[in-house]
Amino acid sequence: MRLSGAGLLRGLLLSIFMPSPAVAIELDISDEQSIKNAASTSIYAMMTYYHGNETGHIPGAFPDKWWEGSALFLALLQYWYYTGDTTYNDELRVGLEWQSGDDGDYMPTNYSSYLGNDDQMFWGVAAMTAAELGFKDVSDGFSWLSLAQGVFNTQIKRWDTTKCDGGMRWQIFPYQSGYTMKNSISNGGLFQLSARLARYTGNSTYLSWANKIWDWSVSEDSSPLVKNSTWDVSDSTNMEDNCGTRGDTQWSYNYGTYMMGAAYLYNYTNGSSYWLEATNGLLNTTLDTFFPSSNGGIFEEVTCEPSESCNNNEILFKGLVSSWLSFTALLVPSTFDTIMPKLQTSAQAAAKSCSGHNNNTCGVRWYQSKYDGWIGMEEQISASDIFVANLVYFNKTGPVTSTTGGNSSSNPNAGNNDHTGGGSTQSAITTGDRAGAGILTVVFIVGWVALMGWTVLGG
Repeated sequence: MRLSGAGLLRGLLLSIFMPSPAVAIELDISDEQSIKNAASTSIYAMMTYYHGNETGHIPGAFPDKWWEGSALFLALLQYWYYTGDTTYNDELRVGLEWQSGDDGDYMPTNYSSYLGNDDQMFWGVAAMTAAELGFKDVSDGFSWLSLAQGVFNTQIKRWDTTKCDGGMRWQIFPYQSGYTMKNSISNGGLFQLSARLARYTGNSTYLSWANKIWDWSVSEDSSPLVKNSTWDVSDSTNMEDNCGTRGDTQWSYNYGTYMMGAAYLYNYTNGSSYWLEATNGLLNTTLDTFFPSSNGGIFEEVTCEPSESCNNNEILFKGLVSSWLSFTALLVPSTFDTIMPKLQTSAQAAAKSCSGHNNNTCGVRWYQSKYDGWIGMEEQISASDIFVANLVYFNKTGPVTSTTGGNSSSNPNAGNNDHTGGGSTQSAITTGDRAGAGILTVVFIVGWVALMGWTVLGG
């Protein structure tokens, strides 16, 4: 059809003033370079939220959400390893070291007074990952392996037998809300770290602790956290009724952290049928629960995504578990063909979600295969993680040990001079403590939402 002069003018004006259609991240899941390009795009967006390398800011620090720095650095570690891109290695090395604390156990003075065991554990996992991926130790600081050992040494001092015959509390100090809870991410996290240290070093102390934490977690007499008959993982249990009840909210990272530990022990024990059963059981329940067939088998944090109620912490869970799934596929080769199609399908959907604000801002609900309006560092971290996780299809080299290429220096006594939280008075949390923590959380969330609204609308 031939357009008149007026029609041509109208079309020209529309092309100028109408917004361009949002363009998602291009991703060919069968092409390694395409995946690397997608990861590069999302990592760049992720790093726009990081200011630790700027004058007046603290390396590695996110004052209101300290533990999230570990998730950012975990993403950078795996991105560097699987792409070979060293762009962010200086920020990675400085940040991981800066937050290590005076005793080399990730209990830095500025933040240690309000940390939970899970917060500290995630930084230990980041350091452990650096050692396993061969990220070079700094010459004038703590080695990556020693930092993981420091976290282990300080945490096992907090193993609590006053109720429930053992277990790690969620929080470190009696004045913290949640101090009387024992939860899966703290116990499963220390289990995972212990298993990884056992495999890397060959030291039987770490293996003993991994078995101890696992046995406590699956024992019906002490903890209801992991049901090894159904492989259902609860979020938490309460010391106030001697761990007689379960908090059954379903979160992917609770499954993932126990699965990761089991996979490491399977690999370390040269194919133990016990740890294979545990790995498969947790893997199958994870896939059935969080990759529902109703949305095409795409990764979904099922507790909060449908109601659009995910907080910053919860947005990160999919990214962490995506990485753990990729490592599991390498450590337990029989799972590879089960895991990879799930990661591939989810990465393709995640790429389509990265079409926001004309700058590839990524969303939360990947199963929508479009941008859903969410914006933040956490969204970018999780998208980066799912992209990088798919690179194991092309590079099947897994985490190393001290005898298979790992060269991070060991210090079995790291952190032993730090007694933070160890042997503290076992007192109950009052209603006032819980309310105070809740108020602070609400204030922070309201402030963050207001800031994001200003950034999106006025920035």
